[in-house]
Amino acid sequence: MTTPVEAFLRDYHDRNPAAASELAGAGRLVGDDRTVYEAFAEYVGEPRRVLDLGCGDGSLLAVLAARGAETLAGIDLSPGHVRRALVTPALAGADVRTGRAQKLPFGDDGFDAVVSFMALMLMTDVEQVVAETARVLAPGGTFAIGVGGPGEGALAVFPKIARPLFAVIPEERRVPSGGDPRTRTREGLDRLLGPAGFAPVDWHELLLDVSGPPEQVWQTCHDTYYQIDSLDETQVAGLRTAFMVATRDLLTADGVLPAKARVNVAVTRLS
Repeated sequence: MTTPVEAFLRDYHDRNPAAASELAGAGRLVGDDRTVYEAFAEYVGEPRRVLDLGCGDGSLLAVLAARGAETLAGIDLSPGHVRRALVTPALAGADVRTGRAQKLPFGDDGFDAVVSFMALMLMTDVEQVVAETARVLAPGGTFAIGVGGPGEGALAVFPKIARPLFAVIPEERRVPSGGDPRTRTREGLDRLLGPAGFAPVDWHELLLDVSGPPEQVWQTCHDTYYQIDSLDETQVAGLRTAFMVATRDLLTADGVLPAKARVNVAVTRLS
């Protein structure tokens, strides 16, 4: 059964099928020139068979294919995402399907790695997702999870001014809430994953530089928060103005607005 938050995510990404991969490609690792997908892939290793839960348009799978993965599979709620993935040359022959991670249409022990980038943290019935992941992973297989963390600079300012506005949106217009808080912390993931046979997670932090002109950074913030979809044009314009005012003292002499995004990577293995 599709939950309200799943219906929202499906419809949102059908309307914006390139949004997730464009956002992932917007910055580069601090002190590095890799994208976040390239940096995340380093922690996955070089599996031969890989499944992506919440695969989006397949951009992460394409990175893993370039690292040597031969059997590629993905599942996503959005038919628009899946259509984009299926016409991506790098994913020729990949098994990418529309569906829910709570009921995976794949056989037992079929993958050396399962990945989920910024998706597990949005899922409901997450114990079932973990059970299904353990089922399709071969013994010793890797489970790599990317979850958002607190930003810096302008990305720390934005939520402070946006959340009070989100809080007063009428109930009927609010974006449905979802996800399990255990998926967002190292300790929570250990509590969640351990009973399914996974080892304690290794925890890594990626810091991405998304600094740029104020309008560019505003757009990054705008595209990061699903809740903005519940605002009308006047509210979005007001939020933009408040953001520009609140961050103007951060501007450098050459007009760059400092902004850094944080992604935490949890990596575990199935015993």
